[in-house]
Amino acid sequence: MKAFKLTKRKKFALIVFILPVILLGYAVWPKIPQPPNSVNNVTELDAYLEKLVNSGTPQGLSMVIVKNDSIVYSKGFGWADGPRKIQATPQSVYHWWSITKIPTAIAILQLQEQGKLRLDDSVSKYLSFFKVKYPSDKSSAITIRQLLNHSSGIPDASAFRLMKWIHHDGEQPLNQTAFTENVFPKYSTLKFEPGENTAYTNIGYMLLGAIIEKVSGQSYNDYIRNNILEPLGMKHTDFVYTKEMEPHEAAGSHPSFNFMPPLLYAMIGSYIRETSNKHIWMKRVYTDQEPSSALIGSTMDAARLVRAYLNNGILDGHRILSEESIGLMTNDSHVAEANDKGSFFFRQGIGWRVFKEKSGYKLEHTGGGPGFYTIMQIYPSDNLGLIMFCNDVTLQKYGWKVLRLGADLNW
Repeated sequence: MKAFKLTKRKKFALIVFILPVILLGYAVWPKIPQPPNSVNNVTELDAYLEKLVNSGTPQGLSMVIVKNDSIVYSKGFGWADGPRKIQATPQSVYHWWSITKIPTAIAILQLQEQGKLRLDDSVSKYLSFFKVKYPSDKSSAITIRQLLNHSSGIPDASAFRLMKWIHHDGEQPLNQTAFTENVFPKYSTLKFEPGENTAYTNIGYMLLGAIIEKVSGQSYNDYIRNNILEPLGMKHTDFVYTKEMEPHEAAGSHPSFNFMPPLLYAMIGSYIRETSNKHIWMKRVYTDQEPSSALIGSTMDAARLVRAYLNNGILDGHRILSEESIGLMTNDSHVAEANDKGSFFFRQGIGWRVFKEKSGYKLEHTGGGPGFYTIMQIYPSDNLGLIMFCNDVTLQKYGWKVLRLGADLNW
């Protein structure tokens, strides 16, 4: 089949057509009620979250707050599925998207504890297909640690490419190692010297998934189920919608009147279920890149992971990580961006993005993909954790500010 190429004239015509659509989209993009600087109590927090969902941005959200190993706040607001009149609750099940990287990082540390790998081992020791183009002949080999903290120099796939790496409910999932081996050559030219910068890359976590499969002898998702989800009693989290999860399923959504819907219809139109109340509602979406983005679950289950983390790796008598490994994730291997001007403290750690607060570090990871936005934060020094899952992406700019409202209350 002959490759399709645009002439300069056609490219210009396409830009002339698309630019007004984008500008119009920004003009009519749903206006999110701005988070206040603070709230005085839970009643005011609830009032703001109700205002958010009543604005339709997002349609629904669930939030859980953990303090000193206890759940002190757990509520849902708005619609998990508007057309089907299913309300959002703390048990509602959302796509985690990139927060999946935290269990992936935990799995690698578990395997180090078992003596099956070391963080400073070269990636090529475990993956025969791992061949990269280094910036110079003096470059050091990429290590597992550098995949974990995004300092390998491996580029990321574009958002458009990531949107193509999905499949429908009922379709067979891909063999993760084979999939990674197939796509990796396109991302094998490094952007910078390993360890000298940090740049977020889903590809790096796909490689970590292949390493997990290699050294454990299990599929990536079976390893996560057997060693993280099941020990922690996370019965409403998996890589597919189980029977236990189905009654609580949140449907992905997106505002129907902005610049994104034409792209959604063009790229993933077969995943659109219906349009209702100025929102596109989506069918189930599964991602092909499981180690970076594939978990689906509730905020209540995510809170069990947070509780285990805050309790030095143990929950209800089941240990998933040693205290030493928890300390490693929290305090070690922090990498600053090469162009960091020091205006605020941000580092990339093992899995977590690390920020400096008055009481110590704030650990954070977010996730976003077709129909969902998620955010998880942990304040280790305060024994505090917060999780918020939403069923559209419109809150991604302000998600951290919304969680700040909860974090600043006196629990």
